[in-house]
Amino acid sequence: MKLHIINWMGFSVLAILVFSSCGDSSQNTPTKSKLPFYQEATFTPKWMSSNDEELKTFHQISPFQLTNQEGEKITEKTFENKIYVVDFFFTVCPGICPKMQKNMGILQDEFLKDDEVLLLSHSVTPEMDSVSVLKQYAEKNGIISKKWHLATGTQEEIYKLGRKDYFVEEDLGLEKEEDEFLHTENFVLVDKNKHIRGIYNGLNKTSVKQLVKDVRTLQDEQKSNTYVKEAISSASL
Repeated sequence: MKLHIINWMGFSVLAILVFSSCGDSSQNTPTKSKLPFYQEATFTPKWMSSNDEELKTFHQISPFQLTNQEGEKITEKTFENKIYVVDFFFTVCPGICPKMQKNMGILQDEFLKDDEVLLLSHSVTPEMDSVSVLKQYAEKNGIISKKWHLATGTQEEIYKLGRKDYFVEEDLGLEKEEDEFLHTENFVLVDKNKHIRGIYNGLNKTSVKQLVKDVRTLQDEQKSNTYVKEAISSASL
């Protein structure tokens, strides 16, 4: 009898979750995520549910190995089960980088006590931005290492990540040499499954405010997915 009660409770929870998601017809199709997925440089949105079969072969950030301002190795595993925001900069940049750094600082403050969210800034001049230089830059700008990683490594790997993985440059249709200077104001939002979920103008505070909202939307989405999985698991017992 107890087993039947547990099964009924599991199905009941699952039914509530499914039907409650259908209440607002003004939203996208209820089974689809509130944020799109992206897989190429045009940033054409792809609307899918978070358990869509297509996601098994959909674009993900590839493995990498870099070094942060503390001299620690950071890899894709550092960001496992994390939502994170990416940008590209260099420490002596006199133009857009200082404003980008301040706006990334807004994200640091907003999610300072939230262990689910990390920040990752890649140096596009890694030959100049050594670990010690990045450490000094972090201390000068109030960057907290456990929350915000400043990454150096080989130029080849960083530029490949920027252009082939995060699609941060919007010069669509223009082929660039591998070592051609990479410079962009874009911030990229990546979910816990290494999928790109948004691109934002890192110079624009309105865009950054939207990024904050979208991070919270992702968190809500993933909590909902967890509840559904737990309900299905309980129902199958």
